Parts: sequence; C-alpha cells; structure tokens
Amino acid sequence: MIRRTFFIWLFLLAVAPAWGQRWKIVPDAGIAWKPGNDIPHEDHIEMSGERMAFVLRWGVDAQGAFREERSLVFPLLRTVPNDTHASLMYRMATDIPSLLGVNGLSLCRERVESVSIDGAMTVRSLWSVGKANTGSGRNTEPVPALAMTRRIFPSRTLPLMCERYVLHNIGTKKLEIAVPEFMQTIATDPEKGVEGSYRIRAELLGSGVFALAPSDSLVFDAVFQAYREDEKPLRPDIAAELAARRDFVRRQIDAKLILETPDPIIDTEFRFAKLRAAESIIRTRGGYMHAPGGESYYAAIWANDQAEYVNPFFPFLGYGVGNASALNSFRHFARFMNSDYRPLPSSIIAEGSDIWNGAGDRGDAAMIACGAARYALARGDRAEAEELWPLIEWCLEYCRRRLTSTGVVASDTDELEGRFPAGDANLCTSTLYYDALLTAVHLGRELGLKTAQTKRYVREAQALATAIECHFGADIGGYRTYRYYAGNTTLRSWICMPLIAGLTERRAGTVSALLDPELLTEDGLLTEQGSTTFWDRSTLYALRGIYNAGEADQATDLLHRYSQRRLLGDHVPYPIEAWPEGSQRHLSAESGLYCRAVTEGLFGIRPTGLKSFDLTPSMPTAWECMALRRIQAFGDDFDISVRRMSASRLRIDVTPRKGTPLSFFIRPGTTVRVALPTR
Repeated sequence: MIRRTFFIWLFLLAVAPAWGQRWKIVPDAGIAWKPGNDIPHEDHIEMSGERMAFVLRWGVDAQGAFREERSLVFPLLRTVPNDTHASLMYRMATDIPSLLGVNGLSLCRERVESVSIDGAMTVRSLWSVGKANTGSGRNTEPVPALAMTRRIFPSRTLPLMCERYVLHNIGTKKLEIAVPEFMQTIATDPEKGVEGSYRIRAELLGSGVFALAPSDSLVFDAVFQAYREDEKPLRPDIAAELAARRDFVRRQIDAKLILETPDPIIDTEFRFAKLRAAESIIRTRGGYMHAPGGESYYAAIWANDQAEYVNPFFPFLGYGVGNASALNSFRHFARFMNSDYRPLPSSIIAEGSDIWNGAGDRGDAAMIACGAARYALARGDRAEAEELWPLIEWCLEYCRRRLTSTGVVASDTDELEGRFPAGDANLCTSTLYYDALLTAVHLGRELGLKTAQTKRYVREAQALATAIECHFGADIGGYRTYRYYAGNTTLRSWICMPLIAGLTERRAGTVSALLDPELLTEDGLLTEQGSTTFWDRSTLYALRGIYNAGEADQATDLLHRYSQRRLLGDHVPYPIEAWPEGSQRHLSAESGLYCRAVTEGLFGIRPTGLKSFDLTPSMPTAWECMALRRIQAFGDDFDISVRRMSASRLRIDVTPRKGTPLSFFIRPGTTVRVALPTR
C-alpha cells in the first residue's frame, strides 16, 4: 500500500504544472540543477556558522559560466553605531578560477554541468584552456580540458567562509597547473569599528606549480575571513572544516526528527528547513543567539523570531546549541521584568549589551509567554521550566493589565511594526495571549502551582475566547471570519491565528478566506487583500491553522505547492522572509515555522506536560501512512507513526527508544493524550 500511494503522488507531480520548477531532488543528496535552455539564471542563498554568515549571490550566465559574489557577515566584529545592524559586512566578487594558470595559459569557456545544494553548494564545471599564439598567425593545438568542482560552505565554529576547489584532468595529456600565491586584504576605517580597524582577508591555500597527469586531481582552497587589527589570520584545515560541516548536517540534522511521508518534496523541504533553522546561531559574548540573518539581524534576539517562532521547535530537534540559544534568549528577556509592568523590549541587540524598542509594544509579552511556555513543556526539563516560570507568569500578568474595555489585549502595533495597520488591539496579540494561558495551565500543574492560580488562568482564557469572538469576529468580504483590528474591512493573512489557538467558532469561513484567491497566491498568502506583499511567516502559521481546523487535504495541497516553490523553483531551498521587502531573504526562523507546520500541524502535537502531549494527526486521505522519527522532545527519543486501517480508522504507534510502545486506534480528527514513560 505504501508503494501504491507513493507512485500515485509521483503521477500527480508529473501531471501537475511545474510553475517554474528548476531543481530536482537527489535522494540522500539534497537538490540539483543541470543548466540547459534555462540560462541565464541568478539566485541567492544564506549559510551560517557560529561566528560568521554569508549570502552567496550566484548565477550561471548566458554562456554557461558560474558567477558569484560573497556578502560576508561577521557578527562579532561590531561597527559604529553598535545597533541592530552593526555586524561587519563586506562584499567580495574575487574570481578564483581566473587566477589559475594551465600550461601557461588561462582557463576559459566554462560550462557548468550541475549545481547542487546539500549543506554546501557544489558546482561542477568543464573548462577549456586559452590558446597561445605561435607568432606565425596560427594557434597551438588546444590543451585538454579540466573538470572543476567547487564546494562552498561556512565554517561551523570559526569566522571563515570556505571554498574548496578540486581540479581533475579529464584529458589525455599531462597538465601544468599554477595556483598562485594570492592574498587580498582590506583594512576598515578605525573610526567605524567598535574595536577599531578590522581586517578582511581573501587568500588561496595550497599554492604552487603542479604536474597533473591524466585522471589525476589537485585540491586547493580559497578562504575568506575577518579579524581584529591586533589578531593574526587563521590558517585553517579546510578538509577538517568541510568534514565538520558534513558531520553537523548528517549527525545533528539528518539523524534526528526525520519526516517520512509519501511526498518526497515535503520530506526534503522539511530536512532543509531543519538545517536553516539550526545553523544560524551565533556564539556571542551574551551567549548563543539565534540569528534571523538576511545581512541585517545577527548577535541579537527578538520576541517574535526567537521567542515565539523558533524556540518552541528546538526541543523536537534535540540540537543542544539550539536549546541553549532558546534558554539564553528567555534569560535575556527576563532581565527586563519590572514591578511597574513596563513593556519588555522587542529586541535585545549587540550581543546583549543594548535593546531596540523602536516599534513600541508589539504584543511582545504575549509572544514571549506563548513561546516560553511551549518551549518549557516540550523541552521536558523541570529545572529549566522552573527557571522560566517567573518570566511566563510576568508576561501573562502584563497582558492581563493591558486588557481593553472589550476584554482583548491592547498593543501599539504587531510584529510587522507598522508596515500594515494593526489598530490599538490586534487579533494576533490576543490569540497568542490566549494560547499562552492554556499552555501555562499545563505547565503550572506540572510545577505544582496552587490550584487557585491555574483555575484563574482557565477562567481568564475562557473570558478572552469570548472577547476575541465578540471584538474580532466579523464578516469580511463575504467570509465569516475575523477582522484584524477594529475598523478593519479587508482580509488579512493573520486571521489564521485563532485556528492555531484552537478557537474554531469561525473555522469554515476562515479556512475558505485563507485558501481563496483574495489572499492565496503562488507564493503563499498576501499580507492583506488587494496588496502584492507576502510574508512567509503568515503562510506557515496558516498551514498549521488549516491542519488544526481538520482540513488535512487542503492543508497538504497547500504545503506541497508551497514546498515545491521554495525547494525546486527559482529561489531555493528555504522558506523566505518576505517580498518585496528584503528580496526574499532566507531568514532562519521561518524555517523553524515550516518545521512546526509539520510537528504541530500535520501531526498535531501540542505539549501538555513535561512528559506528555496531545496528538491530533491530520493525515490527508491520499496517504496511507506517515511517520516522524527520532523526536527528541519531552526529554525522550521516540517515533510517531500513523497508518490508515480503513476510511474511518487510524492506527497510531508511539515508540520510545526505551520503554513500552504505545498504540492507539482512533477516528480521523480525534485527539489522544500521550504520556511517555518516566525513567
């Protein structure tokens, strides 16, 4: 049955419109593109390590040659003024192949054979060699061609961008290869650096003149780095750096939280999203800080990107640095709790030494309470939960004190910070507060809070649910859904938020509004009906909401089309921030939201204790089975598999690595409470 379903999906993919599909999935090796009639082509991708990141602007021109520009970011080298965007940044377009000599000639007429992405970008090309003139007007015979492989990746722990070049003699004659001694350095203006002048350095490692016999290969490296004036440049082992990057991808990302469905596009995009969410964590003076990226946002934390979006995901992946960054972010926010209940900062910047609060209160306390409570339960660590409880409790009280006369939460704006109107009280903030109250009830009971306090949270959540319906419930554009704020008359993508929080009064109208042409485009949901702007974060929230509303077929259709666009289209391979703002940057927290559309949407996992969760799988009718393996949440390591026994019956197996397996037989749409064994 599994094979039959798989081939049905392959047939659907074959007959469905490709709408710009350029790439193909390579099993166990990421995605690949073979240029043909679809050039010229340009794209950009961000990759990150603990001490640097880069955005690679790359392309293949009309003649088939590879072009790249490296936008280097060094978050720990701070510039003046030391604000949100004060990472040292520099762009380099140094053309490494043009520096080489082959038999005294230059390389020319490059033809890219393939480009692949799998934790690194790999470019394979064929080259000819320039012809020397004999002086008699005739050219010498052409020198046999070379094959070149570039591998482009960041160091895991050092401030390095690495490019490993492998030259392979594919001809029949010996070649003399000259790799020059090359070093390019730039000293920045000392007045523009927090610690004075910085050095940015490009260098070739492995220079010399080499005889390359037919079928033999030669390896050399290009390294891009930056350092303080009083420091010396690093002399790294690039083979070890590449091995460390591969080990990170295989052991930390691929070996945990593995999605298995009949849809290889969703499975592969989930794998890529895990990597992007986890790789972008900077080791700052203020501890590990998850970085959105995008040549703007590093060495800092935000109430939405980190506290709300990505932190609740990390326990499921079980990546230790990710969990450390989540806990660290909550600790930073907790520094600003105060007895007067003044707003928490929206962002803590400059490695924790300053704050940004330029948009006022965006509903940040609701974001933090919701994210911290979900993280604490999913993490399954009592000591961490007890440490986080005062912050959660403070944020809930802050929101309670901000209730308006109609019972919803007032805020100056929302997470879009005034880009679109949000009124004096918006739907997003109130639903996040509602979700936080529900989660805090479970966490409070785990921590042994007095019953009176948890019962009060239950009453406050019930009152807020009524207020949300009364204040925001409305008919907009013919749909029985929600207005985003008082006076709002157009559909907004964030009407999905009540579905996330389990508010189902207007479920049918809201799902219809989200999936109809007023909001839905090939790139996901428009922020507002009638606009051309989209932000992936609201599309990814909507996917969770549509699954939670019990519309598995419609949600999976959207998830498949969205994944195909992001993974195999013209701009790959991760979820993006927005358009036109930021030119569709690969901000990393959006990848965390993609993963949560699977864990909390498709599988319907909602934490209810340090060792327990509710499970409401939403498997589409075209699938016979799906599984999520090596889940690391709730202090455990376990699998969840769902199999269709009949049209009205599902079998769920929850299998811990240690302990007794659990099995449930349910009707589709039913919720079961799973209690993992306590060791």
